[in-house]
Amino acid sequence: MNSRDVVDPRLLRGFLAVAEELHFSRAAARLHVAQQALSRDVRRLERDLGTALFLRTTRAVELTPDGERLLPHAREVLRAHRELAEAFAGPPRALLVDVNTDGPGTGRRVLERARELAPGCELMARFESGLTHAAAEIAAGRLDVSFGYAAGLAPALRDRLAHRPVRYEPLAVLLPEDHALAARDDVPLAALAGETVYAGAGNPRTLEWTGLARELFTRRGIALAPPAPVAVGKEEFRRVMAKTRNPVLVTVGFPELPGCVKRPLVDPVPLSPLAMVWPRGLRHPGLDALARAADGLARAGGWLEVPPGSWLPAALTPATAGG
Repeated sequence: MNSRDVVDPRLLRGFLAVAEELHFSRAAARLHVAQQALSRDVRRLERDLGTALFLRTTRAVELTPDGERLLPHAREVLRAHRELAEAFAGPPRALLVDVNTDGPGTGRRVLERARELAPGCELMARFESGLTHAAAEIAAGRLDVSFGYAAGLAPALRDRLAHRPVRYEPLAVLLPEDHALAARDDVPLAALAGETVYAGAGNPRTLEWTGLARELFTRRGIALAPPAPVAVGKEEFRRVMAKTRNPVLVTVGFPELPGCVKRPLVDPVPLSPLAMVWPRGLRHPGLDALARAADGLARAGGWLEVPPGSWLPAALTPATAGG
């Protein structure tokens, strides 16, 4: 590196987080980036500076002497960079947050808590109903944040976004109130054998949800219901369901509907790995508030705990969901 080169502040930000945490996973969570991306940035900084900044072992991360030497300079550069940005920044723009449906749910709870944590930020709710559609809107710059099964997105789209795990949501089945299974307190998956269950098939907005259902139903004798008219709003959803009379795969937080009952699925309890998704490189105080809200709610509610014997999609483990 010669004197005319300029170090990217993003690389210094990654270095500083690792230097202070001495742990790549914790540093990545603090920066809201994937661990692989952070490791890549640190290696690039080391290459640009021509020196190793960390000693890495399977058990520990330590600063090298050159890492120690860089640390105060990195702090000073980032402080000046922050002050420069603040000197010319106006109030932050509104952050557009998709909470999937206009009703209660995990995304809504995270949004409401974030509004409490950052009352000066304008966090505007959107209801895109499907992460496949919402993720495309984020990639196109028309939306900022959404929630859903990020691992179920097409790789080319998922790789353009940052995502972090928020919750393993238990699944349930929505039934007409006179359905044979409606009298149960819960529904074993085996009891759905022979049933045809709707999970958004044919809806281009919800491809990730349909894929999750297809994996869950395979080898259990549960048929995936064919495409049905896409219902917008509770009344239209209830009307279409009354015509088809198919059970519907939902999360346990799905809103109650007149004429229907919701029953949790058991034996095993299937879990949907919910992640928060946003564009790589987005910096906004509202995004920080959403991350803090999600972390706090997850800790308080045990959202990222996986009970023994639960079902998760094959590609996911508790360590990788949403990441």
